[in-house]
Amino acid sequence: MHVDHLLRLDRLDLSLVWGDEALLGQEIRGVTATDLEAPARFLQPGEVVLSGLVWWSPDGGSDKADSFVSALRGAGAVALLAGEETHGEVPGELAAACRRHRIALIAVPAHTSFRAITEAVYLRQWGELSRRPDDHFALPENVRLDLDRALETDATAGELLDRAFGHLGTPACHLLTSSGRTVARTTGSTELAAPRAAEHLRGAHGTTVRVEADDTVFDAWHLHLPEPGQVPPRVLQEIAELLGRHRRRQDRHRAARIAAAAELMDAVGAPRVDARRLHGALASCGLGDKAAYTVVVADVGPHGEAGADAVAALTEALHHLSSVSASVSFAVAEGGVGGETMAVVAREEAGTGDGDGRGRGFGVREVLGEVWPLVHACRPASTPRAGVSEPVTAAAGLNSALAQARYALSAARTAAPSAARVAGLGDLVGLEMLMAGIPADVRAVYRETVLGPLLGSGRASRAMLLETLEVFLAKDCSWARTAEALHVHVNTVHYRVERIEALTGRDLSRLDRKADLRAALLCR
Repeated sequence: MHVDHLLRLDRLDLSLVWGDEALLGQEIRGVTATDLEAPARFLQPGEVVLSGLVWWSPDGGSDKADSFVSALRGAGAVALLAGEETHGEVPGELAAACRRHRIALIAVPAHTSFRAITEAVYLRQWGELSRRPDDHFALPENVRLDLDRALETDATAGELLDRAFGHLGTPACHLLTSSGRTVARTTGSTELAAPRAAEHLRGAHGTTVRVEADDTVFDAWHLHLPEPGQVPPRVLQEIAELLGRHRRRQDRHRAARIAAAAELMDAVGAPRVDARRLHGALASCGLGDKAAYTVVVADVGPHGEAGADAVAALTEALHHLSSVSASVSFAVAEGGVGGETMAVVAREEAGTGDGDGRGRGFGVREVLGEVWPLVHACRPASTPRAGVSEPVTAAAGLNSALAQARYALSAARTAAPSAARVAGLGDLVGLEMLMAGIPADVRAVYRETVLGPLLGSGRASRAMLLETLEVFLAKDCSWARTAEALHVHVNTVHYRVERIEALTGRDLSRLDRKADLRAALLCR
């Protein structure tokens, strides 16, 4: 693989900053990611270097850039791939240094991960190796036959990993999802917490190969070795192909599971509870006769789109919950209302509250809150949000639980319209809880009706009066505490409140009028 091959990969969206034909024709032998100011001792000849440019700053930028590029030249690097996310662009000082030292310079846009570049290089190298005659890089024939037999007998992913890497001394290897959940690991491998595993996948730590299967960005599998260079690329690719076959075998009955889950969601959301239908649907999903149930409603896309991606995102998040407790099982399907995706989560034991917040509701709200950022990071352009119900101990209560979850989802959308969030009823208090369930268009009309005169004032005056109103109500209409919080004289607070009363036509000495204005502020 040559340097110019990277520029031809449309999915990476790379752009050439500087480099001539001779430099772009150099062969790539490897990839190293670094943000060290002096990286020479970690580089090998023939490598392309990935850098987020954290080490560079405008002050002293020319000297730093020259020193960094000189180190690359001395180590025999063939190109520098510079990320644009840190500084918004590739600094001109860096481009000048690359010209002086004759190092090809390529810009990496913020939306392209270093992991994707690393993977593209090693997959291309593997493809070139696979077209050569048989050599020492391929899996030995006895190992391939053993793995084929294990696959036919439905061996677990962990057993397949141990057998595949056994002839190599069983190096540490993890089979990870995109959100950092460990599907399996070789015997003796250190357990990786999900946040750290996700960081390794996105930070180009070690060696990572994607397992090709019928998956989405949320539930894709990745074969990850923390120590790079332990296993030849072709061997890794053959093991990844085997795991892809294993996953496809697991997913053979996916259509039946999806149909059963869809029937359950229809039964849960029916206007009138049909107990017989509901119990039958739960049993079809393997959720019958459980001690407690929780309903989760989520949307994933930037506008709440449903579909395979949304189902995969919520399923992946709930698999983290299963990792916490083996007694948890669930079913997920599109809910069909406003682009939502629904899940019913069941537990063998009801739970009574064990001090860490994971007894009541068996941890659904807490665990989802912890893993939601990891799921969000799989596709940053999405805005995943979820609402979680309180647990119910009988199937007949699932319809009410669904209403609670939808109510909590409305709160998650309202309180953080542009941020990923998980909400439960416990996150809502007082008037905020009531307002969360009101449709957005109704809230907008109410806000304009009550606050319209304030919103129509001059920009500076509007901001000042709205701030004063918020602080005045938050301080229980105390003139002195409001003045102290706003750092103004108490007479100024009196003047502003009188102005607010005049514009809105509401007397702030009356409780009902205070409630009107407080509710309108919550509608913003």
